[in-house]
Amino acid sequence: MTVLTNRQATAPSQQVKAPRSIGMIVKAYIALTKPRVIELLLITTLPVMFLAAGGLPPLWESIWVMVFGTLSAGSANALNCYIDRDIDQKMRRTRRRPLARHQVSPRAALVFGLVLGVVSTVGLWVTTNWLASMLSLGAILFYVLVYSLVLKRRTAQNIVWGGIAGCMPVMIGWAGITERLDWAPLVLFGVVFFWTPPHTWTLAMRYKEDYAAAKVPMLPVVATERRVIVESIIYTWATVLCSLALWPVAGTTLFYPIVAAVLGVMCLVEAHRLLGRLNAGKSGVDLRPMRFFHWSNAYLALLFLAVAIDPLLA
Repeated sequence: MTVLTNRQATAPSQQVKAPRSIGMIVKAYIALTKPRVIELLLITTLPVMFLAAGGLPPLWESIWVMVFGTLSAGSANALNCYIDRDIDQKMRRTRRRPLARHQVSPRAALVFGLVLGVVSTVGLWVTTNWLASMLSLGAILFYVLVYSLVLKRRTAQNIVWGGIAGCMPVMIGWAGITERLDWAPLVLFGVVFFWTPPHTWTLAMRYKEDYAAAKVPMLPVVATERRVIVESIIYTWATVLCSLALWPVAGTTLFYPIVAAVLGVMCLVEAHRLLGRLNAGKSGVDLRPMRFFHWSNAYLALLFLAVAIDPLLA
């Protein structure tokens, strides 16, 4: 089904509209990597390296992890754009992506994504270690083969399990410094894992019609608003509790659990406000799901900032 749809998306009538300048070409290829998504991934990678090093991490190891981690995420995102080019044209949120606007050919996007994947995997192996390299490769393969090709169009649990790929940067950052894995990165893996569904579902509530038109069974498309909000609250509680587990596991100072608790309370308050607005009879855009979406972004960034600061205080 996916193959047939993608072939239709590359029909002769949809010719590639080449950008008019080198700058526009570069901008189109950068857009394929989804820079905003990469920013979020890097926000979780760098702080973990501070925690792994117990302070300032080695400069060059940190640089290489960030550089090749960026290329790794860019590879996964570009390949996702290649796979989703048919549905991206149907959604307001994605219709301005390069493939949807025919600024880049599908073949060029595929080659670009594969090249980034090879460069990032080899680069991490050469500059850091084999474990970080294999974790990076595993994240690319999981996001492309499991989430994009299998889960996304088939199950409402797509983002729950597909979100595992977005959890991998914490493992890669830790492995890049220590050349091993430990309980601390596993806890932070859990934080990102539990954080991802409510973060994504509230965005999907805002663009519910888009996902329905593209026939992507995100939970807000196939379930009631009450179920989406209740499950989002459950996952938010799990996120907060998991974040507090880092205190005893990593032996942090009191700074981290205090910040994690304050941020967690604020995030939970916003999640429960969603339910309150639903109980008050509001629906659709009146629920203001994007309030929680934007706050969840800030929550994750500030929480991992505390992860980075804590070992410096110790």
